[in-house]
Amino acid sequence: MRTYIKMAIALFIAAACCTSCSDKKSDNTNDEAVKKQVKFVEGRKNFGSDAIITPLPAIMIATYDADETPDVMMAAWGGQCGPKHICFELSAHKTTENIKLKKAFTISFASKDNVAQSDYFGIVSANDVPDKVARAGFTATKSPNVDAPIINEYPLTLECKVVKLEEDENGGARVVGEIVNMSADESILNEEGKVDLDKLLPVVYDSSSNTYRIVGEKVGTAWGSGKIFQKK
Repeated sequence: MRTYIKMAIALFIAAACCTSCSDKKSDNTNDEAVKKQVKFVEGRKNFGSDAIITPLPAIMIATYDADETPDVMMAAWGGQCGPKHICFELSAHKTTENIKLKKAFTISFASKDNVAQSDYFGIVSANDVPDKVARAGFTATKSPNVDAPIINEYPLTLECKVVKLEEDENGGARVVGEIVNMSADESILNEEGKVDLDKLLPVVYDSSSNTYRIVGEKVGTAWGSGKIFQKK
C-alpha cells in the first residue's frame, strides 16, 4: 500500500507546506516595493518574487455537498506534506464549503485523455453549475471509506479524510488530508501490479506558458542514479 501511495503522490511536487490559492489578489504596490529591495543575481534575468514553480500537478478534488451532489475542482497548487498526507490551500469555493462540511475529499489526476473535462472543472464553479460533473459526461460512485465521491472516469483515486483544517476570514481554508486508501483501474497497472505513469499519462500545469503538459519519460532512478558519485 505504501508503495502505491508513494507512486501516486510523487505527482505532488510542491511539497512541505501549502501554497496560497492562485485567485488571491496580490498588493501590486507592495510587490513593487519588494522588488526594489531585491538584489539582482548577475548574469541572469531577474524576476523578483514573480516565481515559477513547475511543473505543478493538475489535481482533481472531488467532494459532496449537503445534498450528496458530487463536485470536482481542479487545483494546481497542492503538495505532499508527509508519507501519506497531502495539503492545499483554497480560497472561497464550493469545494471549500464541501470540505468544511464533510471533512473528506478524494484526489484524482487529470490525464491526456480527459484534459478538456478536467480544465472545465477548473473553469466552472458548482455554485453556478451544480450539475457540472454530469455535464462533462462524468459519473460518480460514493467512496466506501470517506464521505466523498470517486469520479469513475479518473482511473487513479486517493480517498482522504481531513486531519487539519485552518479557516481564514475570507471563507478559504488550508487543508491537510490523510490518504486512507488508493484505488486504481487495471488499465493503468504494470505487470507487477503497480501504477504505471506511462499508462496513466497524467498532465501537469506549466505556469510559465499557461499550458498542460504530459509527465515525461523516465530519466533516472530515485535513490539510484546519484550513486555514481559515491564511488568516486
